Amino acid sequence: METTFDKNHLVDKLTAVLAHLKTTFVGKDDIIDLMGICLAGRENLFLLGPPGTAKSAMVRGLANLLHGKTFEYLLTRFTEPNELFGPFDIRKLREGELVTNTEGMLPEANLIFLDELLNANSAILNSLLLILNERIFRRGRETRALPALMIVGASNHLPEDEALQALFDRFLLRVRCDYVDPALLNQVLQAGWQMERAATPVTPMIAYDELAALQNLTSEVDLQPIIPVYLDLIRQLRQAGVPVSDRRAVKLQRLIAASALLCKRTTAIVTDLWVLRYIWDTEEQIELIAGMVDTALEAGADEPEQHPRATTRTGPDADALYREVAALSTRWDLPELPASERSIIKDRLRYLNGRSAWIANDTQRAYVQEPIEALWKKVLQHP
Repeated sequence: METTFDKNHLVDKLTAVLAHLKTTFVGKDDIIDLMGICLAGRENLFLLGPPGTAKSAMVRGLANLLHGKTFEYLLTRFTEPNELFGPFDIRKLREGELVTNTEGMLPEANLIFLDELLNANSAILNSLLLILNERIFRRGRETRALPALMIVGASNHLPEDEALQALFDRFLLRVRCDYVDPALLNQVLQAGWQMERAATPVTPMIAYDELAALQNLTSEVDLQPIIPVYLDLIRQLRQAGVPVSDRRAVKLQRLIAASALLCKRTTAIVTDLWVLRYIWDTEEQIELIAGMVDTALEAGADEPEQHPRATTRTGPDADALYREVAALSTRWDLPELPASERSIIKDRLRYLNGRSAWIANDTQRAYVQEPIEALWKKVLQHP
């Protein structure tokens, strides 16, 4: 007999899982919300960031809250198909059949994490493309549907050659995973220490079949009210040089529906288009796309039951960065400033310098980087 799930109960369970992750991984709310959207929308998520930014830990944290199978692998240029998909079954091979023994391997997993994804070589590339796009595993004469709910890829760089660009393109949403703001470091330390403690509190969980049922519910969301705004935004993005293919435009509708679903709505609203902030191909596009999407969202500013991420502006504010650097510079000039506070200013300045690099507008970036460089000179001259 087919199990019937209550939609609101499923949403509550997934929301509880995401909320728990946010208490564990401080300063990563945007990434965790995108994990939730991709889980509900059955799409793939790409994490871009340097080592030590909790990319792997977040995926493992999510995996620990799912009743299902997880597969994680660090790709290298020499990774062979057997390492991901499993070896050929020796018993079947003796009988003249090429059948893969996939036990415990990628084809049986509900959540898949491929670290350093862009190290993938040609031997596994075609199989990965089919898995990412169609959720189908094909090897020789073997063809099977996969139970994967979501595939997360991670790398510390973006693709450079065309073959890897095709792999990257299969990840509908992309998000930067950077070091946490130094102002939040104390919370990070406390959360990390809680993870190290032996005593494990009761944690929320959600099962594979519940997530699969939630994914099926996205097809019931009415997208018609937002289609005119959506089409106009896609046209604007294309005119600005952002290559949104027809295939990606069609697939993005699932994530728009997922945003509505996680707000317990059966109809999409304009602010559900916030997910389009994360469709960039290059880091230079991040600010451009965010600005265009945020402008489109203004038409739905008064809509009720918005997704929390819709009201969160992305990217650095050049004026705000400039004011903060000016304040740091003024404080640095205080003659009796303790060494401990000077150290804090240095850390903050490094963070702000990294943020300023995300400013797409050349004039605004130069406007902010000038006082940053001036303060760095003071820092370097200080004994």
